[in-house]
Amino acid sequence: MKISKLKPEDLTDKVRTNLLYNNIDDDLKKGDCIFVFGSSKAVQYRLPKALQLYSEGRANKILFSGGVAWNGNSLPEAILLKNKAMAFGIPEKDILVETISTNTKENILSSLIILDRHFELHKVRRLLIVTASYHMRRTHLTLKTYMPSWIECTLCPANDENTKKDNWFKNPYGRHRVIDESNKLIKYIKQGAIVDDEI
Repeated sequence: MKISKLKPEDLTDKVRTNLLYNNIDDDLKKGDCIFVFGSSKAVQYRLPKALQLYSEGRANKILFSGGVAWNGNSLPEAILLKNKAMAFGIPEKDILVETISTNTKENILSSLIILDRHFELHKVRRLLIVTASYHMRRTHLTLKTYMPSWIECTLCPANDENTKKDNWFKNPYGRHRVIDESNKLIKYIKQGAIVDDEI
């Protein structure tokens, strides 16, 4: 069934789980760059995943993307991620930043320029994508819509405490995030902003 055929008001917890979490597993391939999508809690949950991939030698560059300043910070999320990564020992020469985007689509479009400046875009073959597990489906479909077709993506979801596949429905925060995210995904597909997919 196509995602565009779903009605948000009719979705069960099982359908929401299938919609957001199924088939987003890491294929364990190496890539040219680890692409980390910023958020208000990216330092806490997404950065550790990026550091793990880097330390495993899966890619030797990390791109932090995000221009929003959260929680009273004066610095955009990408700079906070960079600073914390350097504090953990990642050399500055291995870190790229994109600091003007304010949403998932802009993360991708704005990061294309950064990738082109550093690698020359036509030479990029694979990106390791790091975002929250519940956000990965929309991220992946947005990548399919706007990323050049020759660039493949390995999905490396990062879990937080309350939005995992097996517990999001057990707490109010997880339930809110998953319901909001699944509704957004359906809305954007119906608007034609991102490509449709099977559930």
